[in-house]
Amino acid sequence: MPNATASSAAVIDYPAARPEILYDEQSADQISVVEKPLSTLQMIYNEGFVRKAVILVVLALVWEAYGRYLNNDLLFPTFTQTMSSFLSSVAAFELPARAWASIKVLLIGYGIGIVLATLLTALAMASRIGTDFLETMTSMFNPLPAIALLPLALIWFGLGTASLVFVLVHSVTWAIALNTHSGFLSVSKTLKMVGRNYGLRGFRFITRILIPAAFPSILTGLKIGWAFAWRTLIAAELVFGVSSGSGGLGWFIFENKNMLDISAVFAGLLTVIIIGLVVENVIFQTIERRTIQRWGMQTSSS
Repeated sequence: MPNATASSAAVIDYPAARPEILYDEQSADQISVVEKPLSTLQMIYNEGFVRKAVILVVLALVWEAYGRYLNNDLLFPTFTQTMSSFLSSVAAFELPARAWASIKVLLIGYGIGIVLATLLTALAMASRIGTDFLETMTSMFNPLPAIALLPLALIWFGLGTASLVFVLVHSVTWAIALNTHSGFLSVSKTLKMVGRNYGLRGFRFITRILIPAAFPSILTGLKIGWAFAWRTLIAAELVFGVSSGSGGLGWFIFENKNMLDISAVFAGLLTVIIIGLVVENVIFQTIERRTIQRWGMQTSSS
């Protein structure tokens, strides 16, 4: 009878040594993790806001150099002249008041546009005729520039806030509705079935499954709608912009152009740019970090 201990022992066949392969055996104490700390310059460079600040400084230097090269204040004021006019207008509280007048109108039109886009998207998700209606309306009105509706806005609503709100709603609604609907359609069937299996129906299904899964597209639509609304508002104010007692930023630019105060015109344009940078890099990026980046749906760009 064979030895039970010998028969039960596991037999391990090691591969034969191959002469064409060089085996360099090392002990465990010779193996270490290679760590290289980042330099201070590299850590600073990894910060996104620092890189963007450097870009802005370079653009300001180019602006200053080109303005000094032209040496014509009526054609292209330097950056220092523009900043001097900007700071004086801020100190006199003229630019903040004009900016707030524009932002108030923008928020009204932007809010109405979001509500209308939500209703259109809900209608599209509820039925096929709703989808056809949204696709048809988007194909018709999304390519139509909002500024082209200014003559009709003047006839229908007169000179004032209502006309501005009308063109803003048009510029916001279709971009948000189109992106939101596309985001809902891109939600995977597997994810929808998971929600159904958990017993989610109706409003809970939309808020727990559809909106989080489609939120990158929804946020893109909100960004595009904001950009369309902001530039449409400034352009509309340049045409008929007294929407309040003093008008907004567009009217500020138009008034100073008539008075040939070009540095103030550039200060108004600079204010438009600063507000755009703040909204994009503070508000929307904060929303991204707390939602889609936190959920692992997008990696950080910094």
